[in-house]
Amino acid sequence: MTHIGSLSRQIMRSMTLLALSITLLMVVGSYVFYAFMLAISPESLSLSDQWMPTTLEWFWMVGTTLLALVIAVVLAIRLARRILVPLNSVAHSLRQIAEGELNARAETDDYSLGEAALLVRDFNTMAERLERMAQERAFWNAAIAHELRTPVTILRGRLQGLTEGVFEPDIGLFRNLLMQVEGLGRLIEDLRVVGLAESGHLELRWTPTRLSDEVTAVVNAFEPTLQSAGFNLSLVLEDPVVQCDPVRIRQALLALLENAQKHADAGPLCVRAGVDRGVAYLSVEDSGPGIDPPFAEQIFEAFARGAASRAGNSKGSGLGLAVVQAIAQAHGGQASCCPAPSGGALFELRWPAVSRTSGLLVSESSVNNLSNNK
Repeated sequence: MTHIGSLSRQIMRSMTLLALSITLLMVVGSYVFYAFMLAISPESLSLSDQWMPTTLEWFWMVGTTLLALVIAVVLAIRLARRILVPLNSVAHSLRQIAEGELNARAETDDYSLGEAALLVRDFNTMAERLERMAQERAFWNAAIAHELRTPVTILRGRLQGLTEGVFEPDIGLFRNLLMQVEGLGRLIEDLRVVGLAESGHLELRWTPTRLSDEVTAVVNAFEPTLQSAGFNLSLVLEDPVVQCDPVRIRQALLALLENAQKHADAGPLCVRAGVDRGVAYLSVEDSGPGIDPPFAEQIFEAFARGAASRAGNSKGSGLGLAVVQAIAQAHGGQASCCPAPSGGALFELRWPAVSRTSGLLVSESSVNNLSNNK
């Protein structure tokens, strides 16, 4: 507060000195001018004994000087208010945020200077982002604890039962324990991918890739699981060569297929891949039950859940689609969800199918040369 007060006094002091300087310059400058004219051309001036100011003239000069000082002080106060009101508000809000009140916001009025108003706006934007980040951190901590609780509880119960002789060690029990450990591993990897993507450190190994080969490999590995769940899988594949990280693309496709297995109705499931006007696409279309429009806007957020999951019918960690979005954005593209003509949902990744270095479509010979080198 001392600095704010000193700034106000400094403005008034500067304006007062400015008014005095202008008045003094006018008075002294007049005498200097007449002295100069007397030295070089005395005949041009008609001098008399009344060249010194009279009493009335002295009153006039003093009065105008005082009036100039009053005007300068008034203008200084108004200028100081236009600067200091938003600065005081920002300083007060900063102290509130430092004390943990992240909802504090600075205020300004219509008379504030443009730069001061811009400072308040930028400060409020920063404060909103800090508040949102704090809320997201608290939500993430709670969500991660919730997702880890179930597999850890199962592992602890089974292992404790083994040590106490409640369970007999057999292949089925060990497979169950291994499944829980694998689930934990997938959860940790998903958390790592989403965290790296949000911090801008998700690195990709860009490689000329035949997209149809990658899709076919993932589908062949996951098709038995989908068929056992009642899905009839179909592929609509072009044979383009695109620039991407094939490992991440396979990871994204696997996440989409797992999402369909957990949340879609059994029935037709179509996977498409290709290039459309220089943009690579990879999509999975199910036959229902579809996505509520309000939820579709946040479906790719971490731990986002639909109405069924919130009602207690959760079938996943809530990270799969967040991983898909992270991978799409790392490729310079985007993931989207929209209603499908079949009545279900269409999940799609789109990213530039061009080389990041040359800006050209990757040629078929590039892949052949790469395969030969391997």
